[in-house]
Amino acid sequence: MAAEELSLTQGAVSRQIQKLEDRIGIELFVRDKQRLHLTPAGAAYAKDVGRGIKLIASAGIKLHTNPHGGELNLAVLPAFATHWLAPRLAHFLAEHPGVTVNLSTRTKPFDFSVEEYHAAIHFGSDDWPQTQSLRLMEEEAIAVAAPDKLEGVENTEDVLQLPLLSLETRSDAWSKWFHQQGHEVAYLPTLQFDQFATMIQAAVFGVGAAIVPKYLVTRELESGSLAAINGSPPLAIGSYYLVWPERNASYPPVVDFRNWIEVAAFSVDV
Repeated sequence: MAAEELSLTQGAVSRQIQKLEDRIGIELFVRDKQRLHLTPAGAAYAKDVGRGIKLIASAGIKLHTNPHGGELNLAVLPAFATHWLAPRLAHFLAEHPGVTVNLSTRTKPFDFSVEEYHAAIHFGSDDWPQTQSLRLMEEEAIAVAAPDKLEGVENTEDVLQLPLLSLETRSDAWSKWFHQQGHEVAYLPTLQFDQFATMIQAAVFGVGAAIVPKYLVTRELESGSLAAINGSPPLAIGSYYLVWPERNASYPPVVDFRNWIEVAAFSVDV
C-alpha cells in the first residue's frame, strides 16, 4: 500500500525504511515474511511525525489565507491588561487586521521554554534568559486608603498604625514608600493579595492602606472613595516590559505588536 501511494516499488520502500532505521538507530518495524508491523517505538515515531506533517500543512494554509497576519499568544498581567492594554487594543487590531491576539492573564513568572507564548508583558526587570525585551513604562505607585481610615493620620508615623495591604509581587513596596518618606522600617507585617483589583476593593471598604499604581485608582480618587496618603509624590517601584523569546524575534505578529506598543507606551502616560 505504501509503495502504491508513493509510486515506488516495494523494494525501494524497504530500502528507504532501512536507511531511516540506520539513521536513527532504532528498529521501527518487525519483518514477518512479506509484511511489516510497527514496533512500539515505530508507532510513537509515526505519531510524532504525523503531528509534524499536520503542523507544516496547517502553517502553509494559514500563510496562504492570511499572508500578512497570524496568531499572537500574549501573556499579560491582569491589571495591566484590563486598565491599559484592553482600552488600546482596538487600535492595534485596526492597524493589523490579519493578526489574531490571544490574551492570557498571568500573575506568576512565565517560562517560554515550556509555555506556548509568543511574547509576554511583565513587571520587574529584563533579565529573563534567552529573551529580548522592550521597556514600556515605569510604574508610578501611590499610597491610598479610604478617607475615614485616614482620620487622625497626620504624619508618616501615623501610617504605621494602619493595617497595610500589599501585592505578592510588590512585597517591598511599603518599605520603599517609608524610605522615600525618610523612615527606615526593618519589618512591616502586611496583608497580602495576588491581584490589584482585590486589594483596591479591600482598601475602598476600609480594610487598610495600599500602595497601587496611580492609573488603577484614578476613578476612586476622583469619586472620593480613596484618598492619597500625606500627598506624597508617586513612588517608582519598577517597570513594565514586553518580553519575547529570541526565536520569535522575527515572527511578524510579534514585530507588529512590538512596534505598535512602543509608540503607544511612550505617547500616553500610564
